[in-house]
Amino acid sequence: MKNVRKQKQHKKPSVGRVIFVIFCWIYAAFSLYPLIWMILYSFKNNEEIFVTNPFGLPTHFRIENYARAFAKYNVPRYFFNSVIVAIFTVIGVIICSLLFAYATSRMEWKGKGLFRTFMSIGMFIPAQAIMIPVVKQVQAAHLTGKRLSLILPYIAINLAFSCMVYYGFFKGIPRELEEAACIDGATIYQTFARIICPLVKPATVTLAIYTFLSAWNEFILANVLVGSNDELKTLPLGVLFFQGSFTTDWGGMGATMVIASLPAIVVYILFSEQVESAMTIGGAVKG
Repeated sequence: MKNVRKQKQHKKPSVGRVIFVIFCWIYAAFSLYPLIWMILYSFKNNEEIFVTNPFGLPTHFRIENYARAFAKYNVPRYFFNSVIVAIFTVIGVIICSLLFAYATSRMEWKGKGLFRTFMSIGMFIPAQAIMIPVVKQVQAAHLTGKRLSLILPYIAINLAFSCMVYYGFFKGIPRELEEAACIDGATIYQTFARIICPLVKPATVTLAIYTFLSAWNEFILANVLVGSNDELKTLPLGVLFFQGSFTTDWGGMGATMVIASLPAIVVYILFSEQVESAMTIGGAVKG
């Protein structure tokens, strides 16, 4: 019996598993190469990027690209604007979607199905189709020239998906938990804050990361709403300033893109386990 167990333990991996592992390594290499190439060319000048050394390591690490990005192209201001817009978008989406999903999944009131259907329709409307109405609404609300002109539309765009995810999680929570809390004397607000919200923490972390990345990387709507207002430009818009009429500072552009990518990478690394656990629960696709 011991020999049989040892043979099973030392059993060679199957051919299919070996092929799958090789495929994963190749896929990882293709996925990471653009990021590595971007980091490398952020330390090069235009001649080295396109002529002498487009794919190799920099012959001389040009730190001045980062210094020029910070000093000449207002990258700190663009970075600050992106952080403010992304953080407040995440806060607004989480609060609004939590309340709406709880009201439509756990409470009984007339018309909740109609409101939930109306909200879910927003998932099928692309942002490009609502640009003109959004601009008109921003102008009518006198938000032009303010960060709210970006934050409020971003909240509205991400709200439908977040509500549907929370709705699926809420439908999977047993109602006996709320009934027990009610018997113990807890109000509906205490039940929501102390029992329901902690149970949907995986969904909250997942949606926070998804919304943060969506707001951080958004370009088209920001370009329409902000325009030439340099005080409100985010990092994706700031990259445009590296393109001149006759020349483009590709090294400085690479440095800016590296700076713009770091927060998203850090956020995902810190919360990757929570995202994976949330995706395996399956509650996000119920209902």
